[in-house]
Amino acid sequence: MRILVVDDEESILVPLEFLLKKAGHEVDLAQTGEEALEKLQKAPYDLLVLDLMLPGLDGFAVLERLKALPQGPKVLVLTARGREADRAKALALGAAAFMAKPFGIEDLLHQVEALLEGR
Repeated sequence: MRILVVDDEESILVPLEFLLKKAGHEVDLAQTGEEALEKLQKAPYDLLVLDLMLPGLDGFAVLERLKALPQGPKVLVLTARGREADRAKALALGAAAFMAKPFGIEDLLHQVEALLEGR
């Protein structure tokens, strides 16, 4: 499965890329909302792992713009913004799941597999 991970912190991107590739997925990375949207327009992805706090276009703006894509990926929001209002807004904008940082590796991998399997 193809996964795009979007986070502006390399300390999150590199380990996530390693873990997801180890789990057998093809992984691309983006550090801004604009870069993520460019990649999403060029190639299909099965899952988008999206941080909300990004430079330029934030994660909420990315979620809004995903609606314009004919075949957008499922979205797992992975963010330090763990407030209930942020969770509710992300889910209302189309995110399939929401996890707050810090997160457990096993929890994240379980959530990714559940989303990819359609559970």
